[in-house]
Amino acid sequence: MKSRLIYTCLLATAAVTASLAQTPVTVKKNPTTRHGPEKGALIIIGGGGATPAIWQRFTQLAGGKDRAKIVVITAAGGDSAAFDKKSVELVKKETGIANVTLLHTNDLKEANSEKFVAPIRAATGVYIVGGRQWRIADSYLNTLTHQAFQELLDRGGVISGTSAGASIQGSFLWRGDTKGAHILVGDHTQGLGFLKNSVIDQHLFRRNRQFDLVEFVKNAPELIGIGLDEATSVVVQKDTLEVVGRSYASIYDYNTIIGSGAKHVQGSREVSTATNGPFFFLYEGQKYDLKERKVIEAPRKGEELSGNRGK
Repeated sequence: MKSRLIYTCLLATAAVTASLAQTPVTVKKNPTTRHGPEKGALIIIGGGGATPAIWQRFTQLAGGKDRAKIVVITAAGGDSAAFDKKSVELVKKETGIANVTLLHTNDLKEANSEKFVAPIRAATGVYIVGGRQWRIADSYLNTLTHQAFQELLDRGGVISGTSAGASIQGSFLWRGDTKGAHILVGDHTQGLGFLKNSVIDQHLFRRNRQFDLVEFVKNAPELIGIGLDEATSVVVQKDTLEVVGRSYASIYDYNTIIGSGAKHVQGSREVSTATNGPFFFLYEGQKYDLKERKVIEAPRKGEELSGNRGK
C-alpha cells in the first residue's frame, strides 16, 4: 500500500511539474486503443544499433524509400547534437531514404512555433536518437511539437526511437533523472505517451537491467513494462506488439496469460507455464496483445495448411 501511495504521489508531482515548467498544450490522444496508436506505428529500439530488419520495417511503415519524409530528433544528445549530421547520414545509409531532415531545439518557445513543426507536419516518419531522455521531455513535452508528433501517428506515420528515444515513448518516463540513468524514478517522470499506460527500459541484458522494472510494475499494475535488449525492437500497431531484432524483449505484467511460446522468469527460474509474473521474454516474430494482456501464439504449420485447404 505504501509503495502504491508513493507511486501515485510521483505521478501527481510529475503532472504539476510539467504544467509549471512548460507552456502546456493539450495533446489529443486517440481513446479507441488502450496502449498503441490507432493508425500509425511505433518502433521502440533498445539501443546499441538496429538490425537490417528493423530499418526495413521503419522504411516500409514510413511509406517506402522513394516516398518517405523523415525527421530526425536529436534533443537527447544535448546542444552539440544540433550540428551533428551523423544520425541523418545513418538513417539515409540504412534505409535508402533521401528526404531526411535534422530537427533540434531546447527552447520551448521554438518548440511551440508553427515554423519549427512544419517539417513534422510534412513527414511520414520520425526517428528519435539516443542520449538522455529528460532532455527530450524538457524540449518537447506538452508543446506544439508534441502535438505534431501525435498527429503524424494519427495520419498513419511511424515514430521510431532508440535508447532514450525508446523510453521517451512511454507514458511513465523511466531513468529520467538529470543526475544519471542509475536513478530509476527521478525528477522527470512523464514521457511523451505515444505508448499509453506503459513504462519502457532499454539496454536490457547489456547493462544487466532485466530485474529493474519488477517492483515498479508490481506496484503499478495498470502499466505494462517493456524491457528491450540492444539491437532489438518492438513494433506497435494498435494494441499489437511484435518483436523485431536479434535478441529479446521482456514484458512486465502480472496479469498476462502465458502461452507455450513465451519464456517466463520467476526469480532466477525460467518457467514456461507460469502466469503471475514478474516478467517473460519474447523473441523476434513473437507478438503480444497489449489490450488483452496475452501472448499471441502463431498457428502451427499443420494448422496453417489445414486452414488454407478450406479456402
